[in-house]
Amino acid sequence: MITAAGYRVICPDLRGAGWTVADDPHIERKTRLRDLLALLDVLDIERAHVVSHDMGTITAMQLTYEHPERVRAAVQLSVPPGFMSFSPKLLPGFEHLPAFIWHRPGASVRGTFSERYAARPMSEATADAHLAPMRLPEIDSAVRPLCRRMILPEALRIMRGIYRRRRLTVPTLAVFGRRDRPWTEENMGRACRDPERYADRFELAYVDDAAHFITDDAPAAVADVTLDWFERAA
Repeated sequence: MITAAGYRVICPDLRGAGWTVADDPHIERKTRLRDLLALLDVLDIERAHVVSHDMGTITAMQLTYEHPERVRAAVQLSVPPGFMSFSPKLLPGFEHLPAFIWHRPGASVRGTFSERYAARPMSEATADAHLAPMRLPEIDSAVRPLCRRMILPEALRIMRGIYRRRRLTVPTLAVFGRRDRPWTEENMGRACRDPERYADRFELAYVDDAAHFITDDAPAAVADVTLDWFERAA
C-alpha cells in the first residue's frame, strides 16, 4: 500500500538482526545510528520518513533527536516515546527482556512470538521465518550485546528523564495495538501527558485486533495510519 501511494520503501537489516552479520562485537548505544546515517548517505537520501518497530525504534528515536534534519516524519510502532513518564504499571511491557539480556547462544526465543505478543496466532512458518537468522552464530551472539549495550542504556536514559529535557522537533506518531498490554490508551495517556511540553508535534494512535507484532496482526491498518500521518505531517 505504501509503495502504491508513491513512496520508495527501504527496509534495512540493522546490525545484529535479520540477515546482516554482526561483525563488530563492540556494539554500543549508537552503533546502529551510525550505520543508518551511513546508509542514508550511501543512498544519497537527504531526508526520509522513518517507520520503526520494537528494537528498531531505539535507533529511529536517536535519529529524530540527534539528526532531525534527516527525518521528515516518524512513525514508531509498539514503543512509547522517549519523553514518556515511567510508571510501575508499565513493567509488564518489559518482562521479555531478561531472556534477551542473559541469552545463551543456541537458546530458543520462540516464546517471543507467542499469543502474549500477537493478537492472532502466528503460523509456524511465520515464526520460523522471523527466527531463521538466529541460526547464524553471528546473529545469535549479538542478542546479549544489543540488549546490554544498546537497549539497557537507552532505557535508563528514558527512566532518568533525559528526553524530557530535550525537544522532539520531528512530527512523530506512536502506534499501538489495542491488545498490546500494558501499552493501553489509559496507561499511555498518563505516560505521555502534555506531549506539547516535549514535542512540536506528537500523537498516539491505536489499531484494533493487534498486539505487539502489530504489522503481522494488522498490516493494512498500520499502512493506513502511516500514510495518513505522512500526509498530515507534510
